[in-house]
Amino acid sequence: MSNRISDKNSDIISNKITLRAATTKDAEGILAVYIPYILNTTITYEYEIPTVEEFRERICKVTKFYPYLVCEDEGEIVGYAYASQHLERAAFQWGAEISIYIKESYHGNGIAARLYDQIIDILYKQGVYKVYALIDSPNKQSENFHIKRGFKEIGCLPNTAYKLGKWCNLKYYEKELRECVGTPVELIAAKLTEEVKKDA
Repeated sequence: MSNRISDKNSDIISNKITLRAATTKDAEGILAVYIPYILNTTITYEYEIPTVEEFRERICKVTKFYPYLVCEDEGEIVGYAYASQHLERAAFQWGAEISIYIKESYHGNGIAARLYDQIIDILYKQGVYKVYALIDSPNKQSENFHIKRGFKEIGCLPNTAYKLGKWCNLKYYEKELRECVGTPVELIAAKLTEEVKKDA
């Protein structure tokens, strides 16, 4: 979400975009989107490129309970988003964390918003109460993107990570999906058909 292509190109691309549920068969295509973030940015704090098999295992782990979506342009994966439990202990299970990555040439054409809308809708149906986004800061474009969608900044871990020759701040953003009162509803696993929306 750092650079943008022209509005004209965005309109052309958007007409061809489809969203669907990810499967382990998508590991190679998803990893191709993710690799530049590892090598060239502090958007992810990962150093080493995982193998396709490792990435396949990650997808399998997520999709056992949470939504994992890919965005395609004529069969090519150009973006993806997924949710996971925010923290491991049982008492934290009603909070989910969203991660999203878009191929650089597709930034700014609305893919991120479409993926977010779908993921958040699914999380609400699962019974999730709060959604979190962890953002390397400063990153005004990503922060504004989340604020526009109802997220609020709730904290910052200053100089908490070191990558690409610099210390990085990590900001926490939160969106409340339902009021936190009384006993929480029972969570259910995400139910996805392979094709989430034909003309996303």
